[in-house]
Amino acid sequence: MSTFLLGAIAMGCATAALLFLRFWRDSRDRLFLYFALSFLMEAFNRAMFALNGARLEEARLYYLIRLASYLLILWAIVEKNLPRRPRG
Repeated sequence: MSTFLLGAIAMGCATAALLFLRFWRDSRDRLFLYFALSFLMEAFNRAMFALNGARLEEARLYYLIRLASYLLILWAIVEKNLPRRPRG
């Protein structure tokens, strides 16, 4: 049952990544690109977690990938709120 749920979570993350890629394509806002990359990392992480059976000694790697995904979202939000320098 947990493998099924991990697969469903991976599918949901991949769907979110595709939606954010579409938003990025329409607006060219890097926030959407960073979110898409983060959700793609999360989908891949969950799928690998489900396929490998998640042994206790390997769990650290999955958590580090998840941390990197969350840090990418955090960086996207911080970068979006940084003051812009005038071009020219």
